[in-house]
Amino acid sequence: MTALIIANAFAWVAIAVLSLAVLALARQVGVLHERMAPMGALTMDHGPEAGSPAPVFELPSLTGGRVAVGRPSGRAQLIFFLSPTCPVCKKLLPVLRSLPGSERGIEVVLASDGEPPEHMAFYAREKLAPFPYVLSAELGLKFRISKLPYAVVVAPDGRIAAKGLVNNREQIESLFLAQELGVSSLQDFLARTEVANEERVAHEVV
Repeated sequence: MTALIIANAFAWVAIAVLSLAVLALARQVGVLHERMAPMGALTMDHGPEAGSPAPVFELPSLTGGRVAVGRPSGRAQLIFFLSPTCPVCKKLLPVLRSLPGSERGIEVVLASDGEPPEHMAFYAREKLAPFPYVLSAELGLKFRISKLPYAVVVAPDGRIAAKGLVNNREQIESLFLAQELGVSSLQDFLARTEVANEERVAHEVV
């Protein structure tokens, strides 16, 4: 009888230990998921900071007329820096075509520099007629663009909402998500979340 009681006690202790182990594992999986979450567009530590007024330009369009860049306009503007020789830029053009027709009402402006004939051929070949296309070395210098493709979201009030190096649809979408969350980038948001989680765990331990 005593042996049976001892065996049952050991069984309950083993169940309790296993339950604690499962809970600890579940917490670690959650932390790992947060750390492996998509980081979004890579924000470079150069150029005007998110939250600051965007540099304002009025530039000639590749096909005639003028384009206002960075000016408050009542809707968000996506300045997409690209090059005719950038393969990733070409891959993202279908993504850009889907943005102006979305519920966000985004204005997309393509920006580059170089000789107009090369860009005119690129513009025609890729069927970029829906987009304003500007050539301005000064615009790229103002935003300190060093790698392509790079995107900057200007909020309707003319502030820089988010920016970063983009290589896929998710990273472009992450810029608008960052704008909606009121953060400079998803990296910033995830860093803040991780700090808050660590502080919460520390408080629970205390």
